[in-house]
Amino acid sequence: MKVTREVILDLLPLYLAGEASPATRELVEEYLAQDPELARQVQSSRDPLGRAMPAAPAPDLEVQMLSRTRRLIALQRWLFGLAIGFTAIGLALRVTFHDGRISSVNLVVLEHQAEVGVFLVIGAALWVVYFTLKRRLRT
Repeated sequence: MKVTREVILDLLPLYLAGEASPATRELVEEYLAQDPELARQVQSSRDPLGRAMPAAPAPDLEVQMLSRTRRLIALQRWLFGLAIGFTAIGLALRVTFHDGRISSVNLVVLEHQAEVGVFLVIGAALWVVYFTLKRRLRT
């Protein structure tokens, strides 16, 4: 089986990052010995399209990203709980009984619009922030 230049170009990022297996490193090095132009590009730390190769990430970058993700997930949980709480208060019901039976059921917000409406507005804002953060964490 003949190894084509396209295969080597696919393997180069792994090779340059030091992530390739010994067999892959050997294959790439053999090909580079046969293709001096590509070997010069690799030596100058540029990819085959002439762009500079990205610098290696900081050693603690993974730990920082994990910590940030955990904080965002904790924030998402708090937002979810607060959004449910404020929405539940805003949609509270008043149930009145007469002679052991329910005589009426009313939304409290209809009677106290200013006071309870604030809870609904805060709840809606919390839901918007929650779903925005959820979408951000998904991508």
